[in-house]
Amino acid sequence: MADKDRYIFGLDLGTTKTCALACRRSEEGRLEVAGFGAAESRGWRKGVIVNLDSAVLAIKKAVEAAEAEAKVSFEWAFLGVGGGHVKGVNSRGALTLGSHSREVTLEDKVKAFQTAKSISLPSDRELIDALRQEYLLDSQDGIRDPLGMTGRCLEVNVHLITASTTAWQSIVTAANRAGIKVPDSGTIFEPLACAWACLTEDERELGVALLDIGGGSSELILFYQGTVRHTAAIPVGGEHFTNDIAVGLRTPIPEAEKMKRAWSERDPTQSLDTPLEVPSVGERPARVVSYATLSEIIDPRALELLELLQAELRRSGFEKQLGAGVVLTGGGAKLGGLISLAEQVLGLPVRLGRPSGLARMGDVLPDPAYAAVVGLVTYGNRLRLLRNSGDKSWAAKLWGALRGKGA
Repeated sequence: MADKDRYIFGLDLGTTKTCALACRRSEEGRLEVAGFGAAESRGWRKGVIVNLDSAVLAIKKAVEAAEAEAKVSFEWAFLGVGGGHVKGVNSRGALTLGSHSREVTLEDKVKAFQTAKSISLPSDRELIDALRQEYLLDSQDGIRDPLGMTGRCLEVNVHLITASTTAWQSIVTAANRAGIKVPDSGTIFEPLACAWACLTEDERELGVALLDIGGGSSELILFYQGTVRHTAAIPVGGEHFTNDIAVGLRTPIPEAEKMKRAWSERDPTQSLDTPLEVPSVGERPARVVSYATLSEIIDPRALELLELLQAELRRSGFEKQLGAGVVLTGGGAKLGGLISLAEQVLGLPVRLGRPSGLARMGDVLPDPAYAAVVGLVTYGNRLRLLRNSGDKSWAAKLWGALRGKGA
């Protein structure tokens, strides 16, 4: 194996930050961090690129920092896709095996899967992922792998994730202009990546909902019995809290962001009457407010986010199957008091999702803000191993089919 083939690269383009991560596989096969870089995002609004040149510049800064640390150049990367434009839908495909029962083959599985994902999409939508849920054989459901079983009709349920074609093409173009190629099937729904960095296998089996709270929006992914059952985007993210503070306290956006962080880092036992100095806009003198005033601004927006999450869980039909509760991750999940408020509103156990699973993560990467980029290399490594296993030509076709991108 060439030395460069040992590397996996991830690129997380967000509304507030752009992250690049290079990992290499050790001789024992474990992924270890080789280099990491982050830069403030520019040219984004509500999870969509609105200034391509600014977005490209942020990518270059993040990539250069990661390359300098890893001492290897980024030529390609798995790319995260998120934002309010992403939508999920369930679909079913069926394949008649014949008039008489026969054994299900690998080719049958692929054909049924292709049928399930071959739905008609509007011209402005792009299929970015197709995820298997379960198989049915002669109407017997709950089958995880029908290979070798006997029947006459094979069906498969899949979850399809689509994105705005324009938004999807913009992030791929931004990466390309920064000198980064995106491999076939190399765009990954960011909450799915977060799940591979933050969730355990037991949680995915019992039933768990993960909410990735980003800058411009929050994305939901729900697992039950080990597979994805529901995905959705919620139009509330960390920037909304910042803007609320800026308007409510009449302070510049950068100062409002500092106020939000101060709220998250404060000692919960500290009195809400504790004074807090707030710089004013222009040349007006700074003012002093209390944490109680800050709470009055933050709490309504947090409640809105959680009520929208609760409505989405009910819409999924799996609200009562979440045995492992809810996991909040992403930079916005660190908002002070959000975990306890979520438990009150949702009536479910809630925890903070910190990424893990890589060697040499240091003190920076095990942070909810970097769950997506850690998950991109973790999940990307899994896909690459699948693609490179066994018969190369057939494995490549299967890998493409199972990812929803064709051979």
